[in-house]
Formats: sequence, C-alpha cells, structure tokens
Amino acid sequence: MPHLIEPATSGRSGCRGCGRRIGRGELRFGERLPNPFAESEMTLWFHPGCAACKRPAPLLEALAQAPANVPDREGLERTARRTLAHHRLARIDGAERAPSGQASCRACRQAITHGGWRIRLVFFEAGRFSPGGFVHLDCRKAYFETDDVLEHLLQFGSSLDDGERESLRLACEGQA
Repeated sequence: MPHLIEPATSGRSGCRGCGRRIGRGELRFGERLPNPFAESEMTLWFHPGCAACKRPAPLLEALAQAPANVPDREGLERTARRTLAHHRLARIDGAERAPSGQASCRACRQAITHGGWRIRLVFFEAGRFSPGGFVHLDCRKAYFETDDVLEHLLQFGSSLDDGERESLRLACEGQA
C-alpha cells in the first residue's frame, strides 16, 4: 500500500517526528512500512513539515500521488529536496542548551560546554528514531555539510520559548 496524505480522523495519533499530537482534521502524512511483528503493514504518522525534515523520500513519493491542493506543497517539496541533498539533516531532532558538560560533539569529539548550544541527533532504525548524540552548533557546517539548519532546528524546537528561539536564530547567524 502506498504512503498517504490525509486529514486525521481523530486526535489520537502522535507525530513520530516531533512527538506532538496530530489534531483531528489536521493534515498528516502516513508512511507505510512492513510490520516487524506480523505479516502486515504499519503506518507511521507525521506532521507534513516533520516528514519533510525527517522522512523526505517517502513524503515526496506521497506528494507525487496526492491532490494538487496540499497546503504549502512547494515548501514541503523544497524542504524535502534540501534534506535529501544533505542527508544528515534528517538526523536533527532540535537544539537545546547543554545541561552539563558531559556530552561530546560527534563532529569534533570535543566536550560540549555546560550552557552551550547543541544539536540533538537521532537515527531512524526499524521504524523508530533512536538517540544519536549531539553536535556543537558551531560544528554544524562540518557535520551537516551546510550552515542552513535553522529551519530544521526550529521545526523540532517546540520546547524552546520565544527568547530561546531568538537566541538560537542569532547564534546561527553568528551574532550571539
């Protein structure tokens, strides 16, 4: 069965990308995968914006089959194509201030200082996202092969307040 884009029939499904609920009637993307526990398929639900950042290839397949009236179709396609061009962007799970100085950066192998910005990474394996470590915000170009990561960071930064979002934006622009 192909992947789908449809309005949510209830408000019970959660987005596999960001973890938030997908409201009733809200547009959602369903990725169909083989069920590892039975001889059937399972559907992983995502907000379309989260799928463009974390599951770009299946989303583009679904958009090719979807009606032309999908909201922000061009933006979703642009984000998904950019994520495919820089495949490590799909690993971004948001940004946060380091709560301690114990974690090390996957790019430079140096410690991430307490209170410094770090990018959370996840890896998609067997139908789920598994934690994959951190990268210094300043190491984003070396790790992701692009400086343009702010859209992905904000997409998965729902726990950041407005002041933190602005601070992150300024840090990405080199002004902080």
